[in-house]
Amino acid sequence: MVDPFESMAFWQILMFCLGCCLGSFFNVVIYRLPLKKSIVSPGSHCPQCQKPIPAYDNIPVVSFLLLRGRCRFCTSRISWRYPMVELLAGVMVLLLFRRSGWHPQFFVELLFSSSLLVIFFIDLDTMLIPDVISLPGIVVGFAASFLTPRLSWLDSLAGILLGGGLFYAIAIGYQWFRGQEGLGGGDIKLLAMIGAFLGWSGVVFTILVSSVTGAAVGLIAMRRSRKGFSTMLPFGPFLALGAVCFLFWGEAFLDWYWGLAS
Repeated sequence: MVDPFESMAFWQILMFCLGCCLGSFFNVVIYRLPLKKSIVSPGSHCPQCQKPIPAYDNIPVVSFLLLRGRCRFCTSRISWRYPMVELLAGVMVLLLFRRSGWHPQFFVELLFSSSLLVIFFIDLDTMLIPDVISLPGIVVGFAASFLTPRLSWLDSLAGILLGGGLFYAIAIGYQWFRGQEGLGGGDIKLLAMIGAFLGWSGVVFTILVSSVTGAAVGLIAMRRSRKGFSTMLPFGPFLALGAVCFLFWGEAFLDWYWGLAS
């Protein structure tokens, strides 16, 4: 008889479920952090009727489906974003675990990707990237380079300097040329955090992906809003997307690129 605790399938299912639970907590952070509310208390409650959500209605993804996306008490609609964040977190944890297992790299990348997921949706809602995530993230990313073999501390430091310094120069240049702010300080700190975890090559890749995707979405937004270059879009979500792409597929991309160049 196979011991379930020795089965890889068991651990993968468990990691996915734990990731969905993490996603439920991320939803709380995404909603409360910009409002400067405690992420610990009070417990989960409906934002419309303020009634506490019982535990059986707080099961990630499942409760949303059973309740058909509505509050049990006031029947107000529950945003589709809640189960989406939970599913994204579940898939994220599963993929990281499949790649690294219980290696310390798993916990480092889990912390990094979780921060990016939270930043993605906060910036999407508020066009602000909270310093309470990005600034400690720079320190943690640099410290982690001493604990894991995939990134040296020199590469991490180069990533911080390139990410923060390059975007700071771009922000100053844009403001001088256009007379208005194009990149906020939050974007600069976020890219420095990305550099701390991914190194200088991760910064370059992230800028490439975020610029292409941001330009594509920006063109669509400008056409719909008819405001031209005055259309405002948060850039943090595109940076987060680029960083996640590098985290999962960056090494394969670099191997492919250098293979073509050689």
